[in-house]
Amino acid sequence: MENKKETRNQDQGGQVHGWLVLDKPLGLTSTQALGKSRRFLGGKKVGHGGTLDPLATGILPLAFGEATKLIPYVMDGDKAYDFTIRWGEERSTDDAEGEVIARSDARPTESAIREAMPHFLGKISQVPPIFSAIKLDGERAYDLARAGATPEMKPREVVIHGLELLGVEGQDLAHFRVSCGKGMYVRALARDLARFLGTYGFIAALRRTKVGPFTLKDAISLEKLEELSHKGDALTALLALRAALDDIPGLQLDASEAQRLRNGQSVLIRPQHMDLMEAPLIWAEHQGTPVALVVPESGAFRVLRGFHF
Repeated sequence: MENKKETRNQDQGGQVHGWLVLDKPLGLTSTQALGKSRRFLGGKKVGHGGTLDPLATGILPLAFGEATKLIPYVMDGDKAYDFTIRWGEERSTDDAEGEVIARSDARPTESAIREAMPHFLGKISQVPPIFSAIKLDGERAYDLARAGATPEMKPREVVIHGLELLGVEGQDLAHFRVSCGKGMYVRALARDLARFLGTYGFIAALRRTKVGPFTLKDAISLEKLEELSHKGDALTALLALRAALDDIPGLQLDASEAQRLRNGQSVLIRPQHMDLMEAPLIWAEHQGTPVALVVPESGAFRVLRGFHF
């Protein structure tokens, strides 16, 4: 992506706006990682786009200020992961954190793994792990599981775009790369692939490499962020609000049009904007300042989500 850096990452009131693409370290929850980042950057309103388990590393998009309004769009985007399956055990959490609940002496060969992988491509039915953030009757599944209950997880359709075997390590470990749509659990994929191969398995390592438009080349470590903070340059790590939606068309507004949209009113579509008539979503800005996400409707641009600067 180009021109991602935010030029206006702090408003006159001191509120921070923009995206921090954090390379989350091992052992921290997403909430803990957000808290540490917030101490370096400041900001009153902060959220994260997609939870990562403590045993996972990699891309954790953090939204500051007005960027929080774009979190749903980022979470709807495709994701990619590198992961390692350890064969022979099934764990209660489907990763190394859980208790062993089943064992098998069977170990799949590399050729068997490759033959099985196509069965997990495209649209598939997947039962999410019981240790997940899915809500059941208002409660998180992992809260119910930790309390000793066995949540009934219903299968749902997910999409896997690509699944690659990166290599095997002895008989016990296999390394993979997957790209997928929203809602796909890598832990469930590892569990189901192992069962398909006649054994058990769990995630021994997991690294998220992509979330929506954000990749590892956009990411910064907590150590680097702290270093920038000590120099007073932490805000330079922020990316622009539009970095989350850099693939949608833009609409440049004049001052009166910008004010109309800020007031929640529509703006008429002019002849020079006819090429935007079929766009499902448009980024509207005035002199480089985001104003709103708009949609074309009945000859006008209607505000879908407004920004306040």
